[in-house]
Amino acid sequence: MKNIFSNTFLPIRFFLWGSALVMLFISSYAFPAILLPAKIIVAIFFVLVLVDILLLNRIKNNFSCSRKTARLFNLGDTNSIEVFIQNNSQLKIKVVVIDEIPIQFQRRDFEFRISLKPNEKQVVKYELRPVKRGAYHFGKIHLYISSFMGLVQRRVSFNEATTVPVYPSILQMKNMEMRAMSKISLFKGIKKLRRIGHSYEFEQIKNYVAGDDYRSINWKATGRRSELMVNQYEDERSQQIYFLLDKSRSMRLPFHEMSLLDYAINTSLVMANIALKKQDRAGLISFSSTMETMIKAEKTPSQLSKILNSLYREKESKTEANYELLYSSLRNAIRVRSLLILFTNFESMYSMERVLPILRKLSRFHLLVVVFFENTELKTFSTEDPKNISDIYLQTIAGKFVNEKEQIVNQLKLYGIQSIQTDPEHLSVNVLNKYLELKSRGMI
Repeated sequence: MKNIFSNTFLPIRFFLWGSALVMLFISSYAFPAILLPAKIIVAIFFVLVLVDILLLNRIKNNFSCSRKTARLFNLGDTNSIEVFIQNNSQLKIKVVVIDEIPIQFQRRDFEFRISLKPNEKQVVKYELRPVKRGAYHFGKIHLYISSFMGLVQRRVSFNEATTVPVYPSILQMKNMEMRAMSKISLFKGIKKLRRIGHSYEFEQIKNYVAGDDYRSINWKATGRRSELMVNQYEDERSQQIYFLLDKSRSMRLPFHEMSLLDYAINTSLVMANIALKKQDRAGLISFSSTMETMIKAEKTPSQLSKILNSLYREKESKTEANYELLYSSLRNAIRVRSLLILFTNFESMYSMERVLPILRKLSRFHLLVVVFFENTELKTFSTEDPKNISDIYLQTIAGKFVNEKEQIVNQLKLYGIQSIQTDPEHLSVNVLNKYLELKSRGMI
């Protein structure tokens, strides 16, 4: 008996009917003739409530429920979850579905209302967008069932507890791989780059087709075959690509609920996969006040998995980045000229000038690309129409910070350092374009 009432709840319909009956009894003081009918109606009402309780208790075991999730979730992307509900009873039942989603989402109104016919099975689909890496714990699934009378709800719980890890976005990695490896790039954001000259890697001799460079004609092969033959070249391979992650406090700034570091982590995974697909060697280095992760650039089959697992464990730091330590560590660890893609964030000219001597030293031995973020909110605010004197003042300050970002780009260019200033949303596309550009120009 205790178990029956502990899982029984009174919905809003019960209180509406109860309020109506109370009003009926109050009216009986003015109209005594309706007192007896009111008592009969109340008795019928409570009998129906009791019947509803017994009915729901009898069919409580005639339901099955399960949850289907992916093996892992993608950071920053929408991930689908499916809840399967089966009504094995012979009654039409209304169901309120409450799924205990992970605490990271901070949702308190996560419910679905469905109606199940006898022996009907339905699938409730919904999507979640995780914005932090880590383990996400799903709890129980609760079904609040009610009959056609709707006077009582019975709770039926299913222990479908599971844990799903949120990794750097593999979905973005696959999408960008398809774009980068496509021979005819028609995807939005991917630039078509005209190759100037040849790279150093000879691939094969092939038949001449309209549009081939006349300077590539192999005259010896043409003489042997009595038809035009041309040399075909390909990008150089086995070049070292290192992704440097600045994990200092400047990378903790949020954008659309995700930190700048998480955007850089997603892009690092994307670029590592593309570099490996192009037969280059990819490595990963993360640092803050100390050197934390150092994965040597390789192109073994397990390299991408090693980088993925390392990126999953990266955490933001509250300290400043130690670029002097970064320089000494790179000089000792990397002996061959490599492409270094540094993900960092400069909020002012002063913050860039502090590390500029170290960046210049790195650029002497390696091809350095500095990737930093633009403040899109400040940029938008600085272009709005001011409404009062205060807005003019604030927009002037915002414009100053926006202009400083442009000065940082020019200052780095002055010392021959490649740079990318981008908003976080287009980070992967812009870094991919820069990588393809450097490959096509033979600068790596």
